[in-house]
Amino acid sequence: MIKSLWVKFLLLLLAVSIISLSSAMILRELITSDFTEYLEGEREDRVYRIMAAVEGAYEENSGWNEHALKKNTVWALLLGYEIKIKGLDEKVLMNTHTAVESLAPLMKRRILAITDFSPEAVVTREDPFMNYPLFLGGLNIGSIDVRLVTYQSGQRKETIFMGRSNKFLILAVFALGGFSLLLSFFFSKRLTDPIKKLTVAAQSIREGKMHSRVLVSGNDEISDLGKAFNTMAAHLEIQESLRRKLTANIAHELRTPLTVIQGEIEGMVDGLIRADREKLLSLHEETTRLKKIIEGIEELSRAEASALVLRKEKIALQGYLHAIQERYTKIYRDKGVSLAIDCRESATLYADPDKLSQVLINLLTNALRATGHGGRVVITAGTKDSEKFLSVADTGTGIKKEDIPFIFERFYHDYEGGLGIGLAITKEIVEAHDGRIEVETEEGKGSAFTVYFPEFTSSS
Repeated sequence: MIKSLWVKFLLLLLAVSIISLSSAMILRELITSDFTEYLEGEREDRVYRIMAAVEGAYEENSGWNEHALKKNTVWALLLGYEIKIKGLDEKVLMNTHTAVESLAPLMKRRILAITDFSPEAVVTREDPFMNYPLFLGGLNIGSIDVRLVTYQSGQRKETIFMGRSNKFLILAVFALGGFSLLLSFFFSKRLTDPIKKLTVAAQSIREGKMHSRVLVSGNDEISDLGKAFNTMAAHLEIQESLRRKLTANIAHELRTPLTVIQGEIEGMVDGLIRADREKLLSLHEETTRLKKIIEGIEELSRAEASALVLRKEKIALQGYLHAIQERYTKIYRDKGVSLAIDCRESATLYADPDKLSQVLINLLTNALRATGHGGRVVITAGTKDSEKFLSVADTGTGIKKEDIPFIFERFYHDYEGGLGIGLAITKEIVEAHDGRIEVETEEGKGSAFTVYFPEFTSSS
């Protein structure tokens, strides 16, 4: 179970939630600690102010004055302290209870309402007073006992504040923890469900169901993965279809010459056909045809395995292209198609002449096949954007839009006969030269195949 990606995501999100909540609790403890230290410092400051006021009153009255003692005691109560003022003989001169009781009824109610001081609770409290000595001019004049005032419930205000904050934190931990648990469960399922669907689709493809696809939604990395998977599956389906066509094509291409060879040999064996030069030449032509088919398949295999051995040299393109033109002039003329060259005399290219010839022959053969009587094919050579290029353009039938993405796929062809490997080999040869091949076409108006070679592969 722990190996499940969903469980791993869930545990990860839960861990993040726990760490976040723990961080909140640690932060709360740090804030509480700082707040407590601040309160302690503030309390000390208030005590020192009360001591200074009592000592000042003693100096002002040249001794202890009951009115001043009551006044300072009530003021201390307003600051949040219950006090006892003692003389040198440790006798209590004034305390908070006595000072409050001595106030007028209206003032007493106001003071008690403001401070929430409970005179009845004074005698029941167990927390001790803190004793501070009083001095005037370096001489001890008495002492003062101090402790914080509490609510009538017996709790200090800051204690109530801390208690409430603790309750709030506990509620927040449970509420946010539960919410985080739900979110973790939801998002972990949401993250892993598309991956599970991808797994199911991949298993279906492994079982031969090439039509399997996944539903893609959203615009994130997982949706990109789904799109890439669907694209891959579509290409695999096409390749599988091409593979099946290849089997039929090879069987068809091999069956014809083998049937001819077998028929003529059987005729010779039976004495029905004379084994003269003409029949032997016929057999030779058929075996040559078989050899070309096999060599084409081998050439494609070598190209795909990057086993092409290039013997590059500087090629003067004008003379090179005119030589190829002469080889194809007759077959072009027989079909009524003109073949022209547009190339400057100074144009050169650093490439393998034999492989480059194979590229041009494949393109010229396809152009002738697509171009009818009265058409025109032009070979153009030049430089564009720091790249050398060769282009074969025709005024033929063009290529259907739905066929364009697949014309360089091996074994793909849109005409009867052939194995569909010419453009695949052409593409492999061009890429072996670190170049690229592009096509511009319009159905019914013609096509232009352009081969680009980077500048650094050329010789200036």
